[in-house]
Amino acid sequence: MLKILKPSKIFLFTSKAPKYVLLLFILVFSIGLLEALILSPEDYKQSHSVRIMYVHVPAAWISLGIFSSITILSLSGYIFKNKNFFLIAKSLAPSGLLFNIIALVTGSIWGKPTWGTWWAWDARITSMLILAIFYLIYLIAWRIYQNKELVFKITTIITIFGIINVPIIKYSVEWWNTLHQPASVNILSKSSIHSSMLFPLIIMTAAFALFSVLIFLMKYNTELIKIKNKGLDRL
Repeated sequence: MLKILKPSKIFLFTSKAPKYVLLLFILVFSIGLLEALILSPEDYKQSHSVRIMYVHVPAAWISLGIFSSITILSLSGYIFKNKNFFLIAKSLAPSGLLFNIIALVTGSIWGKPTWGTWWAWDARITSMLILAIFYLIYLIAWRIYQNKELVFKITTIITIFGIINVPIIKYSVEWWNTLHQPASVNILSKSSIHSSMLFPLIIMTAAFALFSVLIFLMKYNTELIKIKNKGLDRL
């Protein structure tokens, strides 16, 4: 199985995939915007400001999902001694940081009409800011350390500490008395959000996920091209 994951074999697919992912992203994103901005209803309390949710929530979900994936890949790479897992994790990080920042900015914009302030040291907001710091530390570590074995170990340690923050973000609204509302979308139980809002939220999440895949593919292909002269299968 690990032989199939060799960069030289993966590159045959990833080098051609971006254009198809881009077309699919444009299609899904266009449908998502139509649903979110026009067809979905306004909230009876928040009015049209609730539409920020269709950007804020998917961005937060994807940011958390990417960091979790980076942690799994880093641990797997360290355990199985597969350096390509680290390369994939490294290539995922920029899009994870991007969506983390989007979540923080849109949350701040949404907070002004809802809470009356641009920023509050709310438990969830603060923990999301901490996640962004872990993303930055992770990416800086790749810049600083040239020794591959050392950077693999350091970045894995960073992700192990960072992943502790993920459940804190998830359950912060339940553990503490915060300004942030409890989760409206639940997988194991009935969601409190109406289907007219849930449907566009799912579409926008799919669109953002496709965009994160697009960023990943461009970054990953760039990394593979850098090491192509050294032999892809040496990873």
